[in-house]
Amino acid sequence: MDRLLANGTVNAAQAGDGPPLFLFHSLLSDRASFDAIVPALSRSFRVIVPELPGFGRSRAVAGGLAAVADRMAEAVQDAAEGAAPIVLGNGYGGFVALQMAIRHPASASRLILADCGAAFSEAGREAFRTMAALSRDKGLAAITDVAMRRLFAPDFQAQHPELMRDRREAFLRTDPDVFRAACEALASLDLRPQLQGVKRPVLVLVGEHDEATPPPMSHEVAAGLPDARLKIIPGCAHVPQLQAPEVFLDAIGDFLPAVSSTPA
Repeated sequence: MDRLLANGTVNAAQAGDGPPLFLFHSLLSDRASFDAIVPALSRSFRVIVPELPGFGRSRAVAGGLAAVADRMAEAVQDAAEGAAPIVLGNGYGGFVALQMAIRHPASASRLILADCGAAFSEAGREAFRTMAALSRDKGLAAITDVAMRRLFAPDFQAQHPELMRDRREAFLRTDPDVFRAACEALASLDLRPQLQGVKRPVLVLVGEHDEATPPPMSHEVAAGLPDARLKIIPGCAHVPQLQAPEVFLDAIGDFLPAVSSTPA
């Protein structure tokens, strides 16, 4: 079931009953990247999976990552309906969730940050600048292979051709202007000075083989947060909930005690 939030600007799917749990998708994917874990999570939670601003049927917003975080804080407040929300963000969605928690401390009672960080290395920043420039000059098709390598290791891609076909199609549906704006925002982002202001419990997860947001970024953000724990997910890359859903659910199990460890 879809619903509109934040004065009709954010489109979100909803499933299940219980405390509100929000899932924010990555830049190189879409909300379908959570499909394998929503059935299990919705047994214990009211799971809300929004399309981030500019993706799918959600309206884009000008003003960089801060404006995206502000829009999502409004959407979370709408959907939470007075309950204490839990927010899980993957990749770009993790950066949005972290920025939201910094700017709107009451927007989440706890956070799960999967494969993100607080700032990129210079090499990481340059990768985003390159993707933005190539997509501007040649279109998203020119960087699809690069995008898929950032999401999945080559061996995984070779073993799952149908999934990769689906993920490529999802990436090519991304609005090019929204993609470039996000790349430029991430290339200049540095949330490290503000981490101490996040007073909520945080679980930081990262795939062992994540090349898009490498494990040192997760070590850094976990060390900078006042109340954080870090888990490395073995054998996975940038979207572990899609690559190994059972492993991912196990990894968040003790942070979300009611979660079943086996997807439906």
